[in-house]
Amino acid sequence: MKARMGNSTFLKQEFLKKWIKSLHIYSNFKKDMSILERKKVIKLSADVAIASTRNASTRWSRTVMANISKNETNRNKILAEQVFSDSGLIKRKASNGLMACSNRIKSKKILRRSHITQIRARKMGPHAFKASSIAKKLVKNRTQVLKSLVPGGENMDEISLIKETLDYIVSLRVQVDVMRRLASAAEHSTKSL
Repeated sequence: MKARMGNSTFLKQEFLKKWIKSLHIYSNFKKDMSILERKKVIKLSADVAIASTRNASTRWSRTVMANISKNETNRNKILAEQVFSDSGLIKRKASNGLMACSNRIKSKKILRRSHITQIRARKMGPHAFKASSIAKKLVKNRTQVLKSLVPGGENMDEISLIKETLDYIVSLRVQVDVMRRLASAAEHSTKSL
């Protein structure tokens, strides 16, 4: 628990540092921005910052950065490159291939177990089979929804999807916590003036 809190604190510090840096970089491109432009810059900067805190160690962070890089402006590419160059981003290593292979093996074991479960359900009668097919349909529908919510989730198997989703949730929580604290600090500073 204590290690997790320390990791969360580190992530918050990294996110804040990279978010401020990306806001500063983007503000150098254009000094006078409308409210809508500022909103887009804040969101873009937050996305770049949270993805770069993961150093492309997750699929969702690589997907977020790829989407930002291929977006409409060259400024997005420059922003992403400058923030990532500072974080010492390294290309993914060959160990990912090993991890994907072990995930495939786990998936095959799960498929075998589900096949055995289907055979047992058929032996039990039509009511058990009906309930299991309904449950499978619900799981499949929920998995599709989850795949649509996590960046890059469309191309993931179920095991990877769960791991990536957990990491993405932790990262979003860090992003929200830092933004809330910053907004609260700004609110308190304006009240004291």
